[in-house]
Amino acid sequence: MSPFTSVRRVMVRVQFRSAVLCLLFLNGLEFIMVKNVFNRLYENMSLEVALDGTLPKLFYLQNKNGMSITLMDIGATWLSCEVFLKAEIREILLGINNIKDHQKQKVYLGATVGRYANRIKSGKFKIDGVCYQTVKNELGNTLHGGALGLDKVRWSAMQIDKQTVKFSYLSPDNDQGFPGNLLIKVQYLLSDSNEIIISYFARTDKKTPVNLTNHAYFNLLGAESRSDCLTHKLMIKSNYYFPTDGEGISLAQPKSVKNSSFNFNRSKLINHDFLIDEDQKRSKGYDHSFLLNKEDQDAKIIIAEVVSPDTKILLEVKTTMPAIHLYTGNYLAGTPSRNGLTYNHHAGLALETQFPPNSPNNPEWKQQSCILAPEQTYEHTTSFKVNF
Repeated sequence: MSPFTSVRRVMVRVQFRSAVLCLLFLNGLEFIMVKNVFNRLYENMSLEVALDGTLPKLFYLQNKNGMSITLMDIGATWLSCEVFLKAEIREILLGINNIKDHQKQKVYLGATVGRYANRIKSGKFKIDGVCYQTVKNELGNTLHGGALGLDKVRWSAMQIDKQTVKFSYLSPDNDQGFPGNLLIKVQYLLSDSNEIIISYFARTDKKTPVNLTNHAYFNLLGAESRSDCLTHKLMIKSNYYFPTDGEGISLAQPKSVKNSSFNFNRSKLINHDFLIDEDQKRSKGYDHSFLLNKEDQDAKIIIAEVVSPDTKILLEVKTTMPAIHLYTGNYLAGTPSRNGLTYNHHAGLALETQFPPNSPNNPEWKQQSCILAPEQTYEHTTSFKVNF
């Protein structure tokens, strides 16, 4: 162990003690909540350095209702989301509690993904007649920005106050094959109305596709409950979804959800129509984007709702993005969990607000362009409100 590593380790522990001291003036329950997740994460995360030789940096946010989230600078990752119920403190976000398991998992737990979230066919696209080839990392396609996407890099981070953290990262020209120097900023705000508001900002010096989202997995019955997400009720306000091929690439034009298993306009159990058609069977479940109505892309309209099986928690989603991608954790088995075990398939569901898969190669789709030009600013917001 180098002296540098020892100093970093002490710094992490000092930061934790400072956080506890700051919260001693709050009621006892909130102090217990800090001990419950924050202490465990800090202690475990201080045992090993990340791939870049430096310890991860964690941030704890808490609102007046006792709800808390924990964030990490590596991947601008959302590590934890705890809510206080009458008889329990419930962790509703799938996650890990040490850096070794974080680096081992391949399912983007809570990470900010990009430069282009979801898939680009063959990793190729054209801008103004110039063909670009990005790093292929899944079945011959580019997934979530390539092999070394935004989920794996260390972001600069600053805690603004006890309920806000800002992350920033400069992705250099030709990073994973994408053109342009791209300055990215992501802000997490935990409001006193129990809303996690994620704001995305980006600027570039060359035209480039940009598609940023968060890859949190939710299980509202409890992340370590060993229950699956299929028993949750789900509503998605959408009239069209994107069928995909066997590689998760969207096919042609979006398809009406009418008279299909993809109709979630009325809340229903996820397992109600699970795996009943070929579109789902190709993906071993739901792994599809839903096109949102233009009038609903204002971060004011609820475009998705999830209800826990015990009806104690309702999750509401709002966004400015043109689509939301539903993934029912079809390939989660073997992913490390917090309790030293592993998650099973369908342990959680992801609701990723974004541009649909392969949008750079489908400019004819009726949506805002995913290509960011130097004179433009990428600004989008997604919020997750937890009612309990």
